[in-house]
Amino acid sequence: MSQAKISYFSLSGLQGKEAKLDWIAGTSFEAIKFENINPDGKGNWINKSSINDFDSFLTLVDKQVKEKKSDKAIFQVFSRGVESTRDEWVYGLDKSLLVEKIKFLSNIYNSCIKSGVKDFSIKWSSSLESHLKSKVQSCFTDSFIHVSLYRPFFKQFIYAEKIFNHRLTQNHYEMFSGTLDRKNIVLTLSYGKRESFSLIATDSLPTLDIFLPNTAQCLPLYRYDEKGDRIENITDWGLTQFQTHYKDPRITKENIFHYTYAVLHHPAYRTKYELNLKREFPRLPFYENFHQWATWGKSLMDLHLNYETIEPYGLKRVEIATKDNPKAKLKADKPNSAIILDDNTQLIGVEAIAWEYKLGNRSALEWILDQYKEKKPKDPTIAKLFNTYKFADYKEQVIDLLQRVCTVSVRTMAIVQQMP
Repeated sequence: MSQAKISYFSLSGLQGKEAKLDWIAGTSFEAIKFENINPDGKGNWINKSSINDFDSFLTLVDKQVKEKKSDKAIFQVFSRGVESTRDEWVYGLDKSLLVEKIKFLSNIYNSCIKSGVKDFSIKWSSSLESHLKSKVQSCFTDSFIHVSLYRPFFKQFIYAEKIFNHRLTQNHYEMFSGTLDRKNIVLTLSYGKRESFSLIATDSLPTLDIFLPNTAQCLPLYRYDEKGDRIENITDWGLTQFQTHYKDPRITKENIFHYTYAVLHHPAYRTKYELNLKREFPRLPFYENFHQWATWGKSLMDLHLNYETIEPYGLKRVEIATKDNPKAKLKADKPNSAIILDDNTQLIGVEAIAWEYKLGNRSALEWILDQYKEKKPKDPTIAKLFNTYKFADYKEQVIDLLQRVCTVSVRTMAIVQQMP
C-alpha cells in the first residue's frame, strides 16, 4: 500500500471571498501549481514552526513530567487557572450577594443528597455529580472566600471550595497554600489558538478564562509544600542555565522571573513566534543585557500588580447630560480619545498609545468596560433571584479604575517601546 501525498495551494494573495471564487471559476485544475508538503516534527502541515529557532530556546515547563521533578525546565509547578463551570454562582463583585448565592446553592445541593434527585435550579457538572453520588456534604464558611483576578484588571470574589469548583486542584493549593491565602506572584498567560498571546502578572487566584476565549496557564514565583513552607518555584537547573550563559553568579531566581515577564512582552518575540505561541507553551531565549531585561520585567510587573493604587492618569470627566436614570454605555470612542460611560458622563483625553496596550485582541481599558456592562445572566436561577447588578452602583469605582489603568497602559507601552 503506497503512502499518501498531500499537496497544498493557497490563495492568500487575493482579498475577499468573491475574488477567490472568481479565480477558481476561471482557472483549470491542471493549471494550479500545487506544492507537495510534509508535516514538521510536531504534526503541523502548513504554517510550519520549524522555520525558526523556537525549539532551541529554554523550556519554561516540562509537561511530560507528572511528578513535577523536572530537571530541564525553568518552572517546576505550573497550572491552569481555576475552572468552576459555574462562574455566575461562585464569583461576585458584591461579597454579601456571593454569600447569599453560595448558601442557596449549598442548601439545594445538600437537599439533593437527602432526596437522591438532582434539582436543576442549580448548575451541575460531572465533578458535582460525583460529589452528590458520594454524598459529600457542603458546609458554607467564610474562609473559602478569596479575591480572584477574573479578567485582566478586573477582580471579583470567588468561593473557592472544591465541591462547587470543577477544577480546583492541588496545583492551586501549591501556588497559594492549603488555605489559598498565602502571598505569591503568578505569571498568567493565554494558551490557545483563537486570540493573540496574552500575559499578566497577578497576586490573586486566577480564573481559567481570564483571557476568554483562550484558557490560562499559570507560572508562580513560589510554591508551598504540605507544611506551608514557601519554596522558590524556579528550578536549580534554570538558575544554572542563566548563570552559566551570562557568566554571572549574581543572577537570582527572582531576576529570572522578571526577565521572563519582560521577554514575553517583547513585541518582536510575539511577532516572530506568533504561530508557535498559538500551538505550544512559550520558550525563553537568551537576550543580550540580561539585567536590563530583568529591570524592564520588574517595572512591568510593578505596574500590573499595583494597578489599583497607581496614580490616576488625569482624564477629564465631562457631564454631557443630567438624566435621572442614565443608560449605561461603557464604550470606547477611540477617534475622539474618549470613554463613554453612560448617557450623562464621558472621560476624555485618552492618549492613542493607551489603547495599544492589549491583552489578546482587546486593550486593558476595553477589558474593564466589557466587564462592567449590564448583562443578563445566562443561568436562569441567577437571573431570577440574584440579578441585582447595576452599573450606577459601581460608576465612581469604574471611573477611578479607568483612570489608573490608563496610567498603567501608557507606562507599559513606554517600557515595551524601549525593547530592541
